[in-house]
Amino acid sequence: MASQTEKKPESVCDFTLKDAKGNDVDFSTYKGKVLLIVNVASKCGLTNSNYTELNQIYEKYKDQGLEILAFPCNQFGAQEPGSNDEIVDFACTRFKSEFPIFDKIEVNGENESPLYKFLKAGKWGILGGDIQWNFAKFLVDKNGQSAHRYYPTTSPLTIERDVKVLLGIA
Repeated sequence: MASQTEKKPESVCDFTLKDAKGNDVDFSTYKGKVLLIVNVASKCGLTNSNYTELNQIYEKYKDQGLEILAFPCNQFGAQEPGSNDEIVDFACTRFKSEFPIFDKIEVNGENESPLYKFLKAGKWGILGGDIQWNFAKFLVDKNGQSAHRYYPTTSPLTIERDVKVLLGIA
């Protein structure tokens, strides 16, 4: 009997991942939306500014087709040590975040999420390769293709122009 090989993902929309509550989320539901995918941490020096600005961008553009997807990751300085429930409580209580928060993942190494393997495969020049730290950002177009990759220190507000271009409102 011939073995079936898994189909190689062609877009972000080909993935199904668990949200912070353990539910499967079929990313095909995001087709037609612009996505900002971010690996988050609650005990990082970049936490306050990033969550604050991510919320500002989300509030401004969510009704125009932007979705922010937050992926907690504890790989950098053990700065996301909490459970999924603690992470959601932190983001939603302290920052009033309304965007989806997913299951804690790894973004580098042997156990890296297939989504991040796909995102990092783009032609990123000096940004290529492994994720450097918490709050690395990928901007994904309406077809599920990575359009931009940003350093962890890049302010979400500085990428607003790119968001508007992909949303078709620039």
